[in-house]
This record gives sequence, C-alpha cells and structure tokens, in this order.
Amino acid sequence: MQAALTAAWTTHVPVIQRSSPASLVARLLSSRVPSIHSYTFIDFCAGAGGPTPEIEKHLNSSLVGSSKTTSNTSYAEAASAPPPVRFILTDLHPHVDSWSAAAQRSPNVSFVPTSVDASSAPADLIRQEDGKKVFRLFNLAFHHFDDNLARKILKNTVDTSDGFGIFELQDRSFGGGFLTCCLFGLGTLLAAPYYAIMWGAPMALIFTYILPALPFVLVFDGWMSSLRTRTAAEVENMLRGCGGEGVEKWEVSSGSESFMWPVGRVNWVIGLKK
Repeated sequence: MQAALTAAWTTHVPVIQRSSPASLVARLLSSRVPSIHSYTFIDFCAGAGGPTPEIEKHLNSSLVGSSKTTSNTSYAEAASAPPPVRFILTDLHPHVDSWSAAAQRSPNVSFVPTSVDASSAPADLIRQEDGKKVFRLFNLAFHHFDDNLARKILKNTVDTSDGFGIFELQDRSFGGGFLTCCLFGLGTLLAAPYYAIMWGAPMALIFTYILPALPFVLVFDGWMSSLRTRTAAEVENMLRGCGGEGVEKWEVSSGSESFMWPVGRVNWVIGLKK
C-alpha cells in the first residue's frame, strides 16, 4: 500500500498527466518559498519515504538549472552558487531500510533512525548545525491527525520552525475525493503487473486480481482520507488558535494545482514566518 501511494506521487504518464504530483510540489516550493537555499526541509511523516526523495530530485535539479553559467554569469559566480537544498526523513515509526536506500541515491537526503514526534520535535533536529531555517513537510499526512494533535503539531511548528507545507492529493469534494479515489483503484488494477515486476512483489498480483484487497483498501482508505482532509481555511483557523508564540507573524497561502485532468490535483497550504 505504501509503495502504491508513493507511485501515486511519483508516476508521470505522458499525455495523461502534465507532471507527477511530486514534481509539482517541487515547483510550488521553489516559487513560493523565498531564499529557499536558507531552509532545510524536514518530512515529519515520511512513512516508507513517500514523495520526498522525488521532490528533492526535482527541486535541486531545477535550482541547478536556473543557476547554470550563461553569457552574463562568470564562472566564479557559478562556482559560488549556494549548495543543494537538504531534506531529512523522519516519522513516529521509522522505516530505516527504505530511507537508507533513498539516502544512498542522493547525498541531499538524510534521515533520523529513531522515532520523531511531530508535536514535540527534538531540539537537536530543529536547531540545524549549519544555521539553516527549518521548513516542515506534511505530504498526504496532515489529515491523519485529529484536531487536538493537529493543533499541538502546529503549535510546535510555530514555536520551533520557520515554515511548513501541507500537500494533499484529495479533498472533500465529489471530484477531488470520491471520484479521484475510484480512479486510483482503477489505476491500481491496470498497473499491478508493472509494479509487481518493479517492486519484485508477485503477491501484489494475487491481492489485486484474485483477492482484490489492495484496490479495495486503497479506495476505501482514500474515501476516509478525503472526509478527514481539512480545507485551507480550516488549517489557517487551527494555526491561529493553536496558542503558539508569535503566531501573528505567520503568513499563510494556499491553492490547488492540477497534475491530471479532470480530477488529479495537489491541494496545498504553505505557512511562512515573516
């Protein structure tokens, strides 16, 4: 299931999709977070890795591309370009094996092998040795928290961090919730042979076609997630009422970006400390 959800984030089918959701999130971060090189991005609900390694790849590739030497840029200036943006994977239940594989693929991805509680982040994680500001990521995760826990997480964010991003692939609308999840189930049926080979998991075929637990659970879980997904206004109201110090210094923006017509959208909320 986690591999299927990761595939939903990272797969890009030409013609059908404008881009993968992960590459769209990378573009949102690069365009919405000023002085992005001054931040370290920490995924507080990384699960088995999710989209964060793919977001890192797209984000740093775009930053390198935008800073390439041109006729108006000296080689000295190019050589002194800021280093790549770092991403750190954490979770209450660490997936060290999966994270190790992601870290081996990119020097800009690291992880915390011990349990990390997003409502009480460790001081040594929040205080980066290089002096970078902390930006918290919640990819397809914030809807998992009930209201009390969500407020605690937002309070801890306000008290200890400089930015956050909430990215969801569903919402409470008919199209963005019910229909999107149904299409996800259909996509699972079509793509199961390919992913069974890619993942080296032939049992995925049995649990897709003979005993269709995988598509059923993914669709049902998606419906429940849609019902639990907060609107941007609800997130901001929760932020303003979380009791964090200096909450009035935070600016919140939000939107919904299409990655696949007619219903595939990334719904986002980004908060930045002024």
